[in-house]
Amino acid sequence: MVWAGITGARQIFNHSGAVCKAAFLYYEHQTQWVLQCAQVRGSPWYPGFHSGKSKGKPNGKKPVSEEKKMYLEPEYTRVRVTDVEFKQLVTLPQEIDLNEWLASNITTFFNHINLQYSTISEFCTGETCQTMAACNTQYYWYDERGKKVKCTAPQYIDFVMSSIQKLVTDEDVFPTKYGREFPSSFESLVKKISRYLFHVLAHIYSAHFKEIAVLELHGHLNTLLIHFLLFVREFNLLDPKETSILDDLSEILFSEENREAVGAAGGEQNHVKER
Repeated sequence: MVWAGITGARQIFNHSGAVCKAAFLYYEHQTQWVLQCAQVRGSPWYPGFHSGKSKGKPNGKKPVSEEKKMYLEPEYTRVRVTDVEFKQLVTLPQEIDLNEWLASNITTFFNHINLQYSTISEFCTGETCQTMAACNTQYYWYDERGKKVKCTAPQYIDFVMSSIQKLVTDEDVFPTKYGREFPSSFESLVKKISRYLFHVLAHIYSAHFKEIAVLELHGHLNTLLIHFLLFVREFNLLDPKETSILDDLSEILFSEENREAVGAAGGEQNHVKER
C-alpha cells in the first residue's frame, strides 16, 4: 500500500470515533492558539521581550543541571489541552499500511513541532543559543559528506526543518500518488526525522520553556510531547538513550497523576526503558 497523502489531523485520526474528535479538536486548538501567539510574541508588552545582548555563558543562563528545571514544576506538568488517550491514536489501525501510518503521523509531528518552535524563534538566536544544546547535551549537525558541523541552535534547527521539509515533499520518499511505493529505506529515514524532531523539542524545553510558559503554550507543548513519545515508543523509532535527557519530565507526564490523560501506555510497550 502507498501513502495517499494523508498529512493532516483531520485525515490521520479518522479511524477512532470519539478519540479522533478529541484529537482533532486538540490540533485545531493548538494551531489557532500557537498562530495567535506567534503574531504577538514580539510586541513590547510581551513579558520577557528584549533586544539586548546576553552576557556571560552562551545563553546567559546557568547550565540546566545547576538551576531548577521550570518545566518540572507541578503547575506546568499537569497542564495539557486534552485528556484523550493518545495510546489509542498511535496504535496502527488494522486497515492501514505501516509505512502510510508512519508517513502520516511523522508529517503531522513535523508541522506542529515546527509551529511550536516558531512561537519562540526570535528568542533562539546565535547570541542566546550559541550551541544546539538541551539539558547539557550538545548536538552537532552532519553535512552531506558526513562532516560534523558545530552550529548555533537556530542554525541547527533551520537545517533540521529544511532537510525534513525536503524529504516529506519528495515524491520518491513520501509518495502521494496511487501506485507509488515507499523506498526500502523509509523506516530508517523516519527514525532519522524522529531523532531530529526530538532534539528540537528538547531544546525548547531546556532553553525556552520560560517563553513558552509566558505565552501559556506549556499545555500544548506537554500534549505534543506526550503524543510524540508514545508514537516513537510504539514503533521503536528512537533509542531510549536518545530521549533519556527528558526522562525526568516524561516520567512525571506518564505518572499516575496523569494516567487518565495518556492511558496505561507507559507500561505496555516492552521496548520502553524501565526505570
